[in-house]
Amino acid sequence: MSESELLDILQLIKTEGIGPVTFYEYVKHTGSPREALDILQRKKSVSSREDAQAEVEKARKAKIEIIPYTDPRYPQSLLELNDAPPVIYARGNINLLNQKPAIAVVGARNASIAGRKMASRIAYDLTNNNVLVISGMARGIDSAAHKGALYAHEQHGATIAVVGTGVDEIYPKENAELYEQICQQGLIISEFALGSQAQISNFPRRNRIISALSDGVVVVEAGLHSGSLITARLALEQGKDIYAVPGSPTENRALGPNQLIKEGAILTESANDILNELSMHNIKPIKKIQIPELPLDKSQNNVNISRQKTNTETSAQEINLIDFISYEGVDIDELLRICGLSQTDFFLQLTELEFAGKIERQVGNKVAKIK
Repeated sequence: MSESELLDILQLIKTEGIGPVTFYEYVKHTGSPREALDILQRKKSVSSREDAQAEVEKARKAKIEIIPYTDPRYPQSLLELNDAPPVIYARGNINLLNQKPAIAVVGARNASIAGRKMASRIAYDLTNNNVLVISGMARGIDSAAHKGALYAHEQHGATIAVVGTGVDEIYPKENAELYEQICQQGLIISEFALGSQAQISNFPRRNRIISALSDGVVVVEAGLHSGSLITARLALEQGKDIYAVPGSPTENRALGPNQLIKEGAILTESANDILNELSMHNIKPIKKIQIPELPLDKSQNNVNISRQKTNTETSAQEINLIDFISYEGVDIDELLRICGLSQTDFFLQLTELEFAGKIERQVGNKVAKIK
């Protein structure tokens, strides 16, 4: 399409009071974004042409693609939504947009170590079986899933991150290194304009894109009212399979997946459960997974499955150590490695939790929540 047509689309969607649904209504009744703008200009002020041109120029300089709904590269699965984004911004390998099969892996931000390992393991095995992993680059399960996917194929695996900010914004800040790795090996996409900051209302909107791009959604740890369950229910409405990793009924983070299983979600203990379903639907031929030990505890030259430290570390005030500890117990050394706290802050929080009666020491250098 011509740049003029792209500017028409940007100008219309940037106009105040115009969302995806109203955008398509105007286009349907007028025939094109240009004609819709001509009619709107008689009634109200519309977004300026200069703003749209500045957006295109900014994207060009940053090597970011702006893909409108009329572009052949725009995913067909997104077009099936009645509120499909009129444009998506993409940084990375555009060819991944239409790669199939694709599975979303989502879950709690305050995920346990066991949950993060499970998400990484599933994503790693799926990617090694040429199943694209999609997630939202949030803390916890999302980040673990992306890292597992990137580590696959001898550390050249791909993944898609659907973000709730502009694709040129890194959120959360501690994911700066992960962001760069996904740009190199995978794809980051968003419907939000460049420079858009994180807002609570953005993330439910982001979730519908995650589910639409996927052939199924895996939930690994989630509360009963979490965004991950919203993603799962959106996927269900779109006719997708829902997979859930079961957990202990004493863990709040297991309530969401356990409830999904009660409602008919596929109980998932490994990537094999997902691959078998894909094979049954003739989406993906099943092959036996070779399961080497995934080096979660070792730093890699390319991408480290464990949380990598950057210059934008989360402050100690933002990290609640209790969120990483389960009732079954976790190894203290592993807890220190995963949580992102400095050694001083780590042992300070650990001592405070122990004195408050929230955790207890176990044999084998472990700590556990007290029920």
